[in-house]
Order: sequence, then C-alpha cells, then structure tokens
Amino acid sequence: MNCQSGELADLLTEQRNLNSVDIDLKSSAEIVEIFQQEDRKVLAAIEAESTSIATAIDLIAEVLRNDGRLFYIGAGTSGRLGVLDASECPPTFSTEPGQIQGLIAGGNRALRSSVEAAEDRPEAGRQAILDHLVSKADIVVGIAASGRTPYVLGGLQQAHDLGAKTILLCCALPPGRFSQSSEMSFVDHWITPQVGPEVVTGSTRLKAGTATKLVLNMLTTGAMIQTGRVYDNLMVDLQASNHKIKDRALRILMEITGCQRAQAEVALVEADGQTKVAVVCLVRDVDPQTAVALLESQNGFLRAVLEGARP
Repeated sequence: MNCQSGELADLLTEQRNLNSVDIDLKSSAEIVEIFQQEDRKVLAAIEAESTSIATAIDLIAEVLRNDGRLFYIGAGTSGRLGVLDASECPPTFSTEPGQIQGLIAGGNRALRSSVEAAEDRPEAGRQAILDHLVSKADIVVGIAASGRTPYVLGGLQQAHDLGAKTILLCCALPPGRFSQSSEMSFVDHWITPQVGPEVVTGSTRLKAGTATKLVLNMLTTGAMIQTGRVYDNLMVDLQASNHKIKDRALRILMEITGCQRAQAEVALVEADGQTKVAVVCLVRDVDPQTAVALLESQNGFLRAVLEGARP
C-alpha cells in the first residue's frame, strides 16, 4: 500500500494544531503550557482504546504461552520505540533471547541516525519478516503513527501471509479500519489512539510517540503478567545480573518471605540469581531443583506454587 501526497495531507497526524499556531512567538513558559494541554489528550485517546489494548494483550499472551514470539516492526520513532520495549523485556522479565524482538527500517544504524528513506520500501519490511523466520506461531505488531508506512505494512502483509497474527498500532484511521474485505485485511487487530494534530505539524515523535510508548508498556507488561512473570506487583522473574538488580531481587525476597537480608542473599546465590526460584526455596523450604519443578508444574505462576504455603 503506497501513500500519495494527497492522502498524506488528509491524515490526522499531518493536520495543523490550532492550539499551537504562532508557537514561534511564545515564551518558553507558554510553550510548556501548550505541550501540557496537548499531552493531556494522549491519556484520553488511550483510554478510548482500552478494550482494543486488552484484547491485544490476550493475543500476545496466548502466543507467548505456546512458545511463539512477539515482533514489533516500525520505522523512525515508531521503530525505535519498538526496539526499546523489546530490549527491556529480558532484564525485567527474564524473557528468552529472541522471544520479543524489535525490527526497524534501516536496521541497527537507524537506531542512532535517521534513515528516513528506508520506510518507503514495503519489500524491505517483507524481507525483514522472512529473515526472522516468522511463522504462524508468532505475532507481529506493526507500529506506524500514520497507519500508512510502507515498510510496516509490507511486513504485516508478509506476516499475515505466513499465518502469524497481526496487530497495527497507529494514531490515524486508514481506509479499511473496519473492513475485513479492504486492502488492509491483513491486519487482524487494530489499536488506534487518536491523539490529534501535533504541536509541531507532522512531528509524530511528540504525542503519537508518547501514546505509542504508553501502549507498548501495557502490551508487554500485561502479557508478562498474564504469563506468570509478575507476582502481586513485583517483578519476580528478574535475573540478578548487576548490583542494582541484585539489590531489587533481595528486597523482593525479603518482602515476600519476611526473611532477613543475609538469608535472602544465600537463597539468591543458591538459586543462581533466579528470584522466583529463591522465593520458592525459602517459602516451601525446598532445594532449587525442586523449586524449579514446582514452578514448571504451575506454568511459572508463583502464586499458585505459594498458595497454601506458610512463609
């Protein structure tokens, strides 16, 4: 699907914002106020998509439960946000390498430098999906503020052709949003927060970028909660790999089990830095191997293992 200049001009993300007209004449304080007024609209736009976001979480969680993978695919700011979210899952939730991945038009170079022309090639998006061996076991979330980025749509089309589930996160409503028979029928599910025109016309790294980051936070965190990687509101699946994370892991152990720090330190070492395993060892009074087996018997859900056990 290619974008014509007339079509682009009609997009909500390309409209002028009446609230920021003459912003070049404003003081810094007035500029900040304009931004604050506009950013308040982001939360309302996301709230309107609550049901769609929840459905997307369920779709992603189902794929992950069945050992499938989650891919983000985007260009520019959208691509960078996808890569950022994917890269934060291993240290936060101990996801397996490659389980959650971010694909960006222009490759790794585009993470630091602008490679704007790369987004105009749908065949590049298709090839990225093929290169990563996407299959029907996986789910692909396309991120495109305009909903029209050729690289993203090409990737989603290829993913759909391979049988993968597809989601499109965008801040405009492309033709076919509600029609399965349209040229956008390769999108299985939509998330479309309508944040309105940007403070600087067309600069979708602003409100659209903020909305995207907030939605991605919910998608991966929600899916991790639904697959047992969070207990209460604690990130019990984190791997103690540096001083800060080790300290957090110890505090989590002490919070859940009521043990002293010295005991938590010993348990964490014996569990090879696996916080969830250390919790089970302390609460159930078992060795790490037994703790791992107990967790596996409950699909990794710590609450189910601890239920009925007395700290």
